[in-house]
Amino acid sequence: MEQIVSIDKAKAVIDSGIDQAQEIIKNNEELNELVTKVQSTVKNTPVLGDAVADLPVMVSMVRSYAAKEYTVVSPKVIAALVSTFLYLVKRKDLIPDNIPILGHLDDIAIAAVALKLSEPELKAFREWQDAKKAEEA
Repeated sequence: MEQIVSIDKAKAVIDSGIDQAQEIIKNNEELNELVTKVQSTVKNTPVLGDAVADLPVMVSMVRSYAAKEYTVVSPKVIAALVSTFLYLVKRKDLIPDNIPILGHLDDIAIAAVALKLSEPELKAFREWQDAKKAEEA
């Protein structure tokens, strides 16, 4: 089981989707569709939602990047997040989701690694969001 959800395996999964992610980033309609599916997946998967609470922040950062509202993040980070989203909603799972509890371990591992890899950028994005809200208030 450890081999299936190892950090190295999770990084490899994310890396394997980078090319497809970069293509999706160029198409706002396709990107928005993917992000909407991720939001639904998170909402309908309590185990994933509880384990990776920052996934909605990742989604928000990708949406803001696509809308060209927040562009100070590395395109590589955005591609890694989109690759993660692709895994969560489109790819064949390392562990099928229909296996109770265990079925979501791979999703959690992939999302957790993406979170760890993008942590500084997510912190900066949160700060940007807070500043934007303060300006609007």
